[in-house]
Amino acid sequence: MRIAVTGSIATDHLMVFPGRFTDQLLPDQLAHVSLSFLVDRLEVRRGGVAANIAYGLGGFDLSPLLVGAVGTDFAEYAVWLKEHGVDTGGVHISAEQQTARFMCITDEDANQIASFYAGAMTEAPDIDLGALVTGPDRPGLVLVSPNDPAAMLRHTADCRTLGLPFAADPSQQLARLDGDQVRELVDGATWLFTNEYEAALLKERTGWSRQEILAVVGAWVTTLGEKGVRVERAGAAPARRPRDPRRRDGRPDRCRRRLPRRFPRRRQPRRAARARRPPRLRPGLRGARRGRLAVLRS
Repeated sequence: MRIAVTGSIATDHLMVFPGRFTDQLLPDQLAHVSLSFLVDRLEVRRGGVAANIAYGLGGFDLSPLLVGAVGTDFAEYAVWLKEHGVDTGGVHISAEQQTARFMCITDEDANQIASFYAGAMTEAPDIDLGALVTGPDRPGLVLVSPNDPAAMLRHTADCRTLGLPFAADPSQQLARLDGDQVRELVDGATWLFTNEYEAALLKERTGWSRQEILAVVGAWVTTLGEKGVRVERAGAAPARRPRDPRRRDGRPDRCRRRLPRRFPRRRQPRRAARARRPPRLRPGLRGARRGRLAVLRS
């Protein structure tokens, strides 16, 4: 089964400052801060939730279709993704803006100062799924992962119109979405992905109970950090997969790469939660959102 992965595509610029931010702040001058930090190290990583997940699926020879918006600076990244089995035919290239970029400085106390430039991602709502998923390569599942909120809503609506099963992964964007928007993203999803905090925030935003959420989705996958993964369906006992101490399987994005491989077989939650170990994630694709990949690899 082919999978279309919609969401953010970005690069992460990670820097290290060999000191403490707090030593540079003057209490009586906080209303007039103007600082520049000379950093010792810069690491540029390929990132973005959709790109990370698509890379993981490509490692299983699934030829996932990546759907997102980038700038003309995406060329080298695109070649790298294609070399790793990702179909970039669904990527929109902006003529005016650069690819989204996350920039972060970390000091020796692990404090961080960060910024995120959305750039071309703001054009993602212009992408028409209907024009991308027709023909013999029509995907059997569309993953709607963090992106421009308007794009997430449009892709979900397009899936309903086209009769395509979809997986909802609102994650970081839950903070930006109101109750009606979250309900729109979740209602009718074949799979719903959250971590523990996002699960609580999802219930708060929607006003739905756990049982009410399970009534409108096919299955709800919750990553539990050190405790592993929980998979739930309405009318079935929750299934849990403990974290393997030798690996970091509790990281949500890595789990997200694992489950879609099992979708065609319509496995029950307990079998999906016990999915086999995937190939190791290459360091080049670790980024600020790397934690959002794990579930889709089962």
